[in-house]
Amino acid sequence: MTQIDNCCSIAPYFQVAPGQLGAFKALCQRFVAQTRNETLCLYYGFCFDGDVAYCREGYRGAEGVLAHLTNVQQLLEEALTMAELIRLEIHGPEIELAKLRIPLAGYKPQFWILECGFRT
Repeated sequence: MTQIDNCCSIAPYFQVAPGQLGAFKALCQRFVAQTRNETLCLYYGFCFDGDVAYCREGYRGAEGVLAHLTNVQQLLEEALTMAELIRLEIHGPEIELAKLRIPLAGYKPQFWILECGFRT
């Protein structure tokens, strides 16, 4: 059965500072543990290419994104002491992205509008 796709995904890329990769990976485990029980989270995990980290995450609508950011705010602040946020993409339908444009403006994200697709 096909349903309307209101999923919002976040794609943050972090450049980990020299000598901080081990500590950053340990922090990623804490992010995963902190996020695990979020009811609006669809998926969550970290990928690495050398010293660049990417967090693969998706939520049920803008409300899920905002709830997650509130939940991990302290961990994110800690992450930014050992890594630089070098790119941030937010993907989803415009009706959901519109709810995120002002709250996320300080992160200077690139918004990608979902125009066609489906979710099963």
